[in-house]
Amino acid sequence: MESKTSMVVRYQETDQMGIVHHSVYPIWFEAARTDFIAQAGLHYRDMEQAGVWLPLKSLTCRFIHGAKYEDVVTVTTKVTNLTPARVEFSYQVENQDGVLLATGSTLHGFTTPQLKPISLKKHFPQFWEVIEKAAGLTSQ
Repeated sequence: MESKTSMVVRYQETDQMGIVHHSVYPIWFEAARTDFIAQAGLHYRDMEQAGVWLPLKSLTCRFIHGAKYEDVVTVTTKVTNLTPARVEFSYQVENQDGVLLATGSTLHGFTTPQLKPISLKKHFPQFWEVIEKAAGLTSQ
């Protein structure tokens, strides 16, 4: 499964050169990841209320072309790696003309609210099944 999340570049996201500041891309990744999980049939809030957190372990971003004020950017998100203990998402950011602006990834661990690592598959199989299916790892 891939999700596509579109947004319009806001003025405050640009720098003096009129290009989106590099610090904005992780925010777009987060919005797209939240959208991906919602499209898969889950909500972060429900997972957190059940006791599952997804803290960030690492983030990468490769900048290719700059986005500009009022561009419409689309972030394509998918799961690229999934284990019972962690999940990795990949992102591609394109503008309205289909120009690739950036690529990136985030790696998250499944933990308790106290940040103790857990096996999502063992402790929350209902969440595991949804994410596993969204990652394309099941035959359903």
